[in-house]
Amino acid sequence: MAQRVLFYPVGNGDTSQIILENGKRLLFDFRHLSKTESGEGPEINLKKRLLDELKEAGRDYFNVVAFTHGDKDHLENSTEFFELRHAAKYQGGNRIKIDTLWVPAAMILECGTNDNQSSEFVIWRQEARHRLREGKGIRVFSKPEKLKGWLEENGLTLESRKHLITDAGQLVPEYTLAQDGVEFFCHSPFIKHVDEGDDLRNEASLIFNVRFVKGGERYDYLAVGDSTWNVLEDIVATTKFHGNMDRLEWDLFNIPHHCSAYALSDDKGDFETAPKPGVKELLLKGKPGAYIVSSSCPISDTRGGREQSQPPHIQAKKCYQTYLRKVGGAKFLVTMEEPNGFKPEPIEFKIDTYGMTCNVAKASAAAIATAVAAPRAG
Repeated sequence: MAQRVLFYPVGNGDTSQIILENGKRLLFDFRHLSKTESGEGPEINLKKRLLDELKEAGRDYFNVVAFTHGDKDHLENSTEFFELRHAAKYQGGNRIKIDTLWVPAAMILECGTNDNQSSEFVIWRQEARHRLREGKGIRVFSKPEKLKGWLEENGLTLESRKHLITDAGQLVPEYTLAQDGVEFFCHSPFIKHVDEGDDLRNEASLIFNVRFVKGGERYDYLAVGDSTWNVLEDIVATTKFHGNMDRLEWDLFNIPHHCSAYALSDDKGDFETAPKPGVKELLLKGKPGAYIVSSSCPISDTRGGREQSQPPHIQAKKCYQTYLRKVGGAKFLVTMEEPNGFKPEPIEFKIDTYGMTCNVAKASAAAIATAVAAPRAG
């Protein structure tokens, strides 16, 4: 048996899943494009794929569904897929249940009109608030003063919901190396990113060191939401201060914001982004044989690709590739490019007694082998 991490090709959006040896499943973000239901692509039909996987596993639920933050590309069409507890109209049928919902505190606190928020974000905010009021089926990350105020406004106390809250620098209590072979160390959000920041999404998104142990060996997966370079620098500085530098190491790095240069620096650069010092330090924590995954559309090294304002940015890719070489890493992978850009398939990593392996690497090796000419007879 193996622990598995899957990344789904959903364009410039995020959906990944961790499947544990004991059968538990944790889904991170959800982006389903309606056009895929009629065969349009090249993005995957995420609903069908996940339903097929769950049916094969004999279940109709995820142990955890985590939304790293509330942007549309991280929750698109999710309210049609999942069963929500706060309203009957989101229940019944073949909707998929969620044992525990993971959200940043900002997802509960963000307010405003529907004009500046997707309606689906508002629905998930209602669901998260409902579960927090009930005191079950939720884990909130960070406990800023604003959250304390919200709880008091709703007749609750911070103390009464403290067991449902995990701060930066803490482990998620429900998952342990002894029981599950994995643990989740929360790097972000910081309290200050919620209480003092203006951006209650990217700067307050979930970031984890996901640690697997198998066969006595340790494997670290750095799972990053749509973060910015200044947040990553805060994480590096704080982690160093607390003597937790091993939590910055990575065998697998899901880079932030669809390979945006602005997760590395405030200057994209003409040909290659130069990372800020703290981000550079983080990139150098990669281990030999490590992988970087960009959940994004294909990245083109053309004039248009270099000049486009929206990610993915070829300048950022070149930066990541530079540091991957420096640490002796394995490969930079793009979800919408594997095995090709016409019909991409999920990228899967397995962690077992043989180490960490990737289905893309196996496919590449097989392609090379079949491309070698057979020896001539005679």
